[in-house]
Amino acid sequence: MEKAKATRRKRGAERGAQPQLLAEPRRMAILEWLQEEGSARVRDLSAAFHVSEATIRQDLERLDAEGFITREHGGAFLRSIPQQVQSMSLQQIQNMDKKRAIGSAAAALVGDNETLIIDSGSTTTQFAENLRARQELNIITNALNIALILGAIPSNTVHMPAGQFKAPTLSLSGEKSVEFFVGIYAQKLFLATAGVSFDVGLTYPSIGDIYVKRAMVKAASHVYLLADSTKIGKVSFSALGGVEMVHTLITDDGISDSDRAEFERRGVEVIIAS
Repeated sequence: MEKAKATRRKRGAERGAQPQLLAEPRRMAILEWLQEEGSARVRDLSAAFHVSEATIRQDLERLDAEGFITREHGGAFLRSIPQQVQSMSLQQIQNMDKKRAIGSAAAALVGDNETLIIDSGSTTTQFAENLRARQELNIITNALNIALILGAIPSNTVHMPAGQFKAPTLSLSGEKSVEFFVGIYAQKLFLATAGVSFDVGLTYPSIGDIYVKRAMVKAASHVYLLADSTKIGKVSFSALGGVEMVHTLITDDGISDSDRAEFERRGVEVIIAS
């Protein structure tokens, strides 16, 4: 177990390498990391952001004082975790009108008797909510809340990977989750992202889920990316791969004409949710 954790820390330091950020952007990136992972050690954040442990402690003190996190010896954890888990709700409530529209548009592409992989996230949760009328779906998801939403429909079959429980995203992650997707075939994957950039590709707040998402992409025939327009042009901490791995982007009407044209130039179908 300790060996596996050390390997993940090393990969995080290698793959998450970035130029050193200024203090405020770095604190926001650390908060995004904690909102994804739930907790973090000072030494891991120091290696990932290429600053001293003393600097990371100062960042955590500031985030603690602002009420976002609780510091503990050697690290910190997200303050809202107990309430999120008890209520089975996600913290992300921004742009909910956009997320609901995208969820509805994505659900319109699903018929009965289909096999789907559904990623964890606030937009994919809205997508799952809109699938309640479908019957006999075969669903693979790493999101506990989505499993409960769709597993409550008697005709559905829901499969979940093993792995480590991540409270902020109500999801399962880690090496065991990756192994689960070996030999899986699904017609459609509905994928979430923290940011999508033409230069960097699909990005996420931490390295932990990258391998799981990569396994999901490999297991699906068609990849749908569910991302509201505020995610376009945004770059988060770690990269999954280029936008070309996506077949269809489902977004809202906030996307610019130039961005839409660039997605289409790269072979990505764009669906605008209304």
